[in-house]
Amino acid sequence: MVKGSRATIELIEIPGQPVFISLATAITRDIERGRLKPGDPLPGTRALAKILKIHRNTVDAAYHELTMQGWLVAEASRGTFVARDLPVLATTAASLPPAMRPAAARTGTPPPPLLRFSDGVPDPRLLPHAELARAFRRSLSTPAFLASDGSDDPLGSTALRAALAGYLSQERGLALSEDDIIVTRGSQMALFLAASAILAPGQAIAVEEPGYPLAWRAFRAAGARVIGVPVGAHGLDVERLAAVLAREPALRAVYVTPHHHYPTTVTLGAGHRLKLIELARRHGLAIIEDDYDHEYRFEGRPVLPLAARAASGTSVVFVGSLSKLLAPGIRLGYAVAEAGVLRRMAAQREAIDRQGDLPLEQAVAALLRDGELGRHARKARRIYHGRRDHLAAELRRHLAAELAFDVPAGGLAIWARARGGIDTIAWSAAARRAGLEVRPGAAFCLDESAAPQAFRLGFANLNEPEISRAVKMLKRTRPATAR
Repeated sequence: MVKGSRATIELIEIPGQPVFISLATAITRDIERGRLKPGDPLPGTRALAKILKIHRNTVDAAYHELTMQGWLVAEASRGTFVARDLPVLATTAASLPPAMRPAAARTGTPPPPLLRFSDGVPDPRLLPHAELARAFRRSLSTPAFLASDGSDDPLGSTALRAALAGYLSQERGLALSEDDIIVTRGSQMALFLAASAILAPGQAIAVEEPGYPLAWRAFRAAGARVIGVPVGAHGLDVERLAAVLAREPALRAVYVTPHHHYPTTVTLGAGHRLKLIELARRHGLAIIEDDYDHEYRFEGRPVLPLAARAASGTSVVFVGSLSKLLAPGIRLGYAVAEAGVLRRMAAQREAIDRQGDLPLEQAVAALLRDGELGRHARKARRIYHGRRDHLAAELRRHLAAELAFDVPAGGLAIWARARGGIDTIAWSAAARRAGLEVRPGAAFCLDESAAPQAFRLGFANLNEPEISRAVKMLKRTRPATAR
């Protein structure tokens, strides 16, 4: 036991769990119980390590993780403190009624993981915070905002649509104007609106399998049936899509992530792209193209979207995300579509969300116009490139016998395939008990029984020391048959 200013930190090591996670869990438990209060100082890492008889780096790792989670704050030349913005819990969890106790105390479930291989989200720590804050403050005094009466265009801010038109023309090769774009609260809304605009209830949409489950949810919410089409080494199997078309007269659309397939990261090959466009033209299929992370291409030039190549007569709804460029908590997406589809999307959007976040949209428009977003994209791309390479090196060093992978040319994740029939669902569960979240291949499949034994290892949200710790945790929790 170690005394802080008001409470005792007790380390109880849990078999199979890293010591720094056990220590972090003990500290959060004392905060939840009210034994450590907002603003309380914690012992120095050297002092705590000496008393607990553990390595100082272990204490430092626990403090670092809790700082990242928002439980603690580190103040230069002063030390580490319990975050002051936490609520004060004056009574201990044991004295509370069962319904009011923290979930872990109530159910015995493990605490939330302290490290997470994401599904491929950016690192919010890299966000240009000061620049966005200044742009947001300026947007609150613009005539467009001051004159707004809450009934603005459901297509979104004119300023952002105009800025996006220029950006997409330059970066994606799309010839368009602001009238061809709708701005949405994240790309998830864009997917739902697109499906609602092009599909009648009961009609079907073909999707990649493995693929993006949240897109499937959006399509089902719009009343569509979802049919899986296998993905191979070069992306969507267009021949299999043609076979589905032959037996499914209600098939009216196909959803693809051609630049960096989600989740495997492969790029849809040029021949497959041309075949898909021609198949869609012949059968009147609409294409929903999700270009969610176009900015993050590390080798070669980014591949032009299908929307830039599709001939007249092929309906393509091009969906993109500014959240992937900025941070997951900034919900901004967009879609480009032909006029009739765009009108129906706007009508649907107005029924559930009459307008977007005007100040945020104007602020991001300013960042686009000023070139700040382009500078941020270049900086982030360089950092994520390094993190990709670091993860690849760590996997080769520690898990070469268990996992095989190809280093992706772009994207924010590595698709790692398990060797020798290793059960990745069981491995994922063991990792979570140890404090690491990692999603197995079954999480991306309509038919879990045929799911690939693989992991999607998102690296962008972790810095290099965090990536190293995460890989070591994955190694420690691998199945016994693989050791």
